[in-house]
Amino acid sequence: MSESFDAFRYISYLRSNWRAIAASCGIAVALALAISLALPPKYTATARVLIDPPAGSDPRSSMAVSPVYLESLKTYSEFASSDSLFQKAAQRFHLTGAPIEALKRSVLKVELLRNTRVMEISATLPDAQKAHALVKFLADSTVDLNRASLSASDSELLDDLAQQANGARQELRQTDTEWAKALATEPVAELSAEMEEVAAQRSKLEEQIQTEEVQIADLQQRLHAGENTPDLRNEQSDAQARLAEINKQLARLDRDTNEREKTLGVREAHRNQLDNERKERQTALAALEAKLRDARSASGFHGERLQVVDPGIVPERPSSPDIPLNIAAALFAGLALPVLYLTLRMNFEARRAYVARGGFRAVARTADE
Repeated sequence: MSESFDAFRYISYLRSNWRAIAASCGIAVALALAISLALPPKYTATARVLIDPPAGSDPRSSMAVSPVYLESLKTYSEFASSDSLFQKAAQRFHLTGAPIEALKRSVLKVELLRNTRVMEISATLPDAQKAHALVKFLADSTVDLNRASLSASDSELLDDLAQQANGARQELRQTDTEWAKALATEPVAELSAEMEEVAAQRSKLEEQIQTEEVQIADLQQRLHAGENTPDLRNEQSDAQARLAEINKQLARLDRDTNEREKTLGVREAHRNQLDNERKERQTALAALEAKLRDARSASGFHGERLQVVDPGIVPERPSSPDIPLNIAAALFAGLALPVLYLTLRMNFEARRAYVARGGFRAVARTADE
């Protein structure tokens, strides 16, 4: 069984090898310093863009920022990190030397700050002035791209509403034309006046029928009473002929009245239909025009608005290489690696010594026996 760990012996063992540990730390720090000084400095410029809620929304809702809403804001980071926008920026600032995807990964960083509506755009380049100009261009272009997207969406909505309103106007004009044509070609007042005249004629004919019937009844009584003279019979025949003619006139009037009533009913139904269509289309047109006015007044306020709240400054100190951080990491590695090596070597030597002592004890027991 291996011996228990002895802290004092372990510390003494490390102290006895301090020169190796110090040499390792010195070499690591020297290498880190040399590599850091050999690497070209790079500067990181940062701009910040605020994502405001739509102007038409409730101001109280902008204070209650939900995780779902914050997650949806990541859409705008895609505007700033789009390949087409970075390619335009690379051409503008003459960034070459690598494929556009690799260049974007090494230069650009876009992130939405946690639990905020602030988007941070960072660019890292060897030239501090160019890094600042690049990040400012990307921030301004992101705002312009969002504004253009909102404008295109509003324009599409307005065009669609305007097209619907124009269609409603054309339908209303067509209905008005049909209404005017119906008023000109399908008069109702004249037909009603004619029907009143016919009703008056019918009343007169009915009076004449009553008169003739009374006269015929009187003649029949006289004939039954014995006044059977040729003049009386002729007078009876004339009265019956007049009654038959009046009945025919009355029948014609009834047929004409029925035709006029049918015509009047058709015309009134047609007018009612056209009038209802006119009212419906006037209401629909008024609603579309009101909706179009509202859409025009709310144009540009439907989506989130982006504004550059911090265009950044020209960085004065390089972001890489970070010499203090590199030296600290090298010092840690230069200290940890030899300590680990010495620890393993100490354990190995202790095990070998333990095994050797066990062999000596076995030989001694054999000799005693």
